[in-house]
Amino acid sequence: MSIDVRPSQDADRYLATDQLVWFSEVSPSDADHLRLGIPEDQRFVVDLPGGPRDTHSGIYGVRPMQMSLPGGALVPIAGLTWVGVHPDCRRRGVLSAMMTDHLARTREAGTAVSALHASEAAIYGRFGYGLAVLTHQVDVGRGTTFTAPHLEHEAAAITTTLQTMSDPGVAERMRACQLAAAPDVPGAVVGSADFFTLMTYESPEQLRGKERRRVVFARRDGTDVGYVGLRREHRWTNARPSGTATAGIFCGGPAARLALARRVVDLDLMGTTRLENVGLDDPLLGWLGGPRGTGDLQTWDSTWVRLVDLPAAWALRAYEGDCDVVVEVEDRHAPWNAGRWRLRCSGGAGDAGRTDSPADLTLAIDVLGAGFLGHSIAAGLRAGLVREHRPGAYGELARAMRTLVAPEPSIGF
Repeated sequence: MSIDVRPSQDADRYLATDQLVWFSEVSPSDADHLRLGIPEDQRFVVDLPGGPRDTHSGIYGVRPMQMSLPGGALVPIAGLTWVGVHPDCRRRGVLSAMMTDHLARTREAGTAVSALHASEAAIYGRFGYGLAVLTHQVDVGRGTTFTAPHLEHEAAAITTTLQTMSDPGVAERMRACQLAAAPDVPGAVVGSADFFTLMTYESPEQLRGKERRRVVFARRDGTDVGYVGLRREHRWTNARPSGTATAGIFCGGPAARLALARRVVDLDLMGTTRLENVGLDDPLLGWLGGPRGTGDLQTWDSTWVRLVDLPAAWALRAYEGDCDVVVEVEDRHAPWNAGRWRLRCSGGAGDAGRTDSPADLTLAIDVLGAGFLGHSIAAGLRAGLVREHRPGAYGELARAMRTLVAPEPSIGF
């Protein structure tokens, strides 16, 4: 049975489907989240014959975003989000139809890359998304020492100021910081102005029993050079203050991050600071003396990347090594990518073209997505995810795609 995926024409029905699938508390502010989060022309639905009337059989949405790539380019991406299938319509091909539709529409729009944050990690690899970025969650105690002797002079010139995230102008300042910092950190995702307004918005339901989110800006000579968002939670243990401050992604260069890190571990009434998005090569870990300098460290998946148009995507980023390999690409959901490609990198630039030459490698498209931001994919051969026909060919490809520093986690979307 062919499944029709079409643009949404009923915002209320679209929203009701999301509320059913995600089963969180229904709030009047949900409509604002939809309005700010996903443009009207980027909401898509499925209605199966005999399916639900008040909701859709399935929905998905796309946020227009930008992503920084190795080499510093900031390129448009399709930020896949709000993906949901009605509980009565599972196992009927709805998700596959929506994913195939998304890839086709993204290609037609001239966007070479799609990305997402996965609610369930087992789902999206089936549709060609590769796990491109890992992130740490790190707990440290109040007063933790960060040691960075060669940054002290630069960090001393930075001041930090605390503001409420919903204050006028804060969303614009946060976005400006992200845009300025993104070229230096492959993997950074920058949303639209509406997306940043959504990030800073909190409904009364969300605030129940919580303080408003705050943001600490790092400033040098009166100019914003970084920020980190946070929220504090009261807790008292044996009549002693032992609250937790939870901080999000640090935005800014190393000196700004150092100043921000020192500020967030020195908040009154707090006992623990939880840093929710710390990249694998984040300088924070070095300043702590390694993982055992933390109270607790956990690792999660962050950004998943999908090459929608292989040759266009391959040419967007820079490469730190050279390679010339012929790759047989398997891609069931975007068949225009399937087949044999000659992937070359030379002098930092890459190009991809069709070829009839014998394949050096056979791999699925998700492997290339996993390495697209610079995360090492070298273990793919040992894991049996790649078939090598010319000895050494996969090492050549993996070294060319890898960056000196691992890509950074992105804002959740």
